[in-house]
Amino acid sequence: MTAVAPLQPELAAKVERLDALLDSIAARHDKVKLASSLAAEDMLLTHAILSRKVKIGIFSLNTGRLHAETLGMLDRVHERYGYAIEQFHPQAAAVDEYVASHGLNAFYESIDLRKRCCEIRKVEPLNRALSDVSAWVTGQRREQSVTRAELHEEEHDAARGIAKFNPLADWTEADVWAYLKAFDVPVNPLHARGYPSIGCEPCTRAIRPGEDSRAGRWWWESRDTKECGLHITTIPVAVVSESASA
Repeated sequence: MTAVAPLQPELAAKVERLDALLDSIAARHDKVKLASSLAAEDMLLTHAILSRKVKIGIFSLNTGRLHAETLGMLDRVHERYGYAIEQFHPQAAAVDEYVASHGLNAFYESIDLRKRCCEIRKVEPLNRALSDVSAWVTGQRREQSVTRAELHEEEHDAARGIAKFNPLADWTEADVWAYLKAFDVPVNPLHARGYPSIGCEPCTRAIRPGEDSRAGRWWWESRDTKECGLHITTIPVAVVSESASA
């Protein structure tokens, strides 16, 4: 792939390393998927995968509560790359039961109810999406929040018994946007309105100056609870290797 704008040497080195890592992941695993939120980091990875035809599938979790702008990214990816991102939806019966028992927006009432909503709309569909792969890829970065400060590039997803890769772990927000600009990658229009991290519409707001990039996610909760359950069951590969040899 050719950049439409020059890359600074440090970013060029990161791009070269990213491409090599994605190639290595695809070579090491017969079937691997990128879980895309259709936000900036995942669009970067989408471009890196599709523009080079790396054998990594891409899917998204259509929770039923996404912004229209986020859903619109599915069409933009298809128009740009000729690729249809696979969508996984929550089980309708589970959604109906939750709403009937607690109310449509009960996630505002307690962390437990919020996490249950995330379990239904995100975690269970994710489990189905990953049921036939030996590895998955995410756009997580250490800089995004305190809950991701110790993020490793390669991990073991203990809950699902598969490998997990975070190729952008050491990328900064500036790196991400420099890449997106350099390669003219389509981006979610919500980013221009102050949404660096984008999830479900009722659970995401624009951030204020000085806030970290995930401050707008579940903004009514404390900083150390802001994960939905998709990324809390991983173990650094080094720790797994040490345990196996003990």
